[in-house]
Amino acid sequence: MQRLVLWDIDQTLVSYAGYGRVMYAAALLRTTGHELREMPDLAGRTDREITEAVLAGHGVEADEELIEAFYQEMIATALAGGAEMLARGQALAGAAAALGAVAGVSGVVQSVVTGNLAPVARHKLALFDLAEPIDFEIGGYGSDGPARSMLVRAACERAARKYGAVPATDRVVVIGDTVFDIRGALDAGVVAVGVASGRTTAAELTAAGAHAVLPSLADTSAVLAALGH
Repeated sequence: MQRLVLWDIDQTLVSYAGYGRVMYAAALLRTTGHELREMPDLAGRTDREITEAVLAGHGVEADEELIEAFYQEMIATALAGGAEMLARGQALAGAAAALGAVAGVSGVVQSVVTGNLAPVARHKLALFDLAEPIDFEIGGYGSDGPARSMLVRAACERAARKYGAVPATDRVVVIGDTVFDIRGALDAGVVAVGVASGRTTAAELTAAGAHAVLPSLADTSAVLAALGH
């Protein structure tokens, strides 16, 4: 492995408008009996952080057992909701071509750094046939901690265990659509590439410290250039 590319998922590769709220509402109801009244902003945040905020916002004291039960209900809702997710969702412009092009570069391993739980992450990409190039075993996921930098470090540690080593930090690249993705990468000491395909503007991604910013993934050659190829 000569380079490690870690993709964000939501609003970077795919969009599932509003389905995050569906998963949280179902999990909250099934684990606590509460109807979802309020929801924190999901963009760029991890499922650990959001779960704790949702429970606290409904007056529920969280412990690890409850959080794990909450996760399992979220996973069950996603896996059972494929038809609705497809109806709500889309693969973003250029996502399939970008993943395929990066997969064609010798020495590159692709995985994810995402706020999603691991089974949900795989499901979201598989629904639009985007999962094949991704090594999900080494990803960083929303259950790894509340901060994005923790997810990046978790992915690097898993990659080192599987592949024997991780490339130098200037050859580990996180690509995502929010300032949380950018800050998480920078806090972990790796390269940050922004994609202005979500609500965050290119200017905001640049101001957050991104090493490169793309308007979308539609230009495959620009994606490869930003990733150092």
